[in-house]
Amino acid sequence: MTFVACMAALPAAADGLAAPTGPVLLTVTGEIGVTNAEGVAALDAEMLRAIGESEIVTDTIWTAGTVTFTGVRLSALLRHLEASGTLIGATAINDYRVDIPVSDATEDGPIIAYAMDGAPMSRRDKGPLWVIYPYAASSDYRTEVIYSRSIWQLDRMTIEK
Repeated sequence: MTFVACMAALPAAADGLAAPTGPVLLTVTGEIGVTNAEGVAALDAEMLRAIGESEIVTDTIWTAGTVTFTGVRLSALLRHLEASGTLIGATAINDYRVDIPVSDATEDGPIIAYAMDGAPMSRRDKGPLWVIYPYAASSDYRTEVIYSRSIWQLDRMTIEK
């Protein structure tokens, strides 16, 4: 039985996070207070959208021209899961990992994008999830450090103390 099938067989968790009904795009572990399996918050696309959609319109060093990214604010996701750590270990499908300080998760900071110009992102387009900062908003977001935190093909995060 797949992870998604196992999760779908579970009732909504007592602490409020329902089981995903679609393919799991993101799993979050570590210092979180809201889960839907033991120590894990598994989220599908609809669950991410339900937290609240945000857009960032920006150019990037990886795309041509100005692009509209749609996703969930990192700050909103952390609040939703009652995260209490100081560091996010963000890992991609290919096991590439970066560390993102929780302090980056501001109300006007990065989103976990699941759409680019209104279309879901495929793996070929750096999806299905990509951490996008508002690069065009400030030179503070156009640094090698910030670019290195802009992990694509994100599929899991660990919230650390």
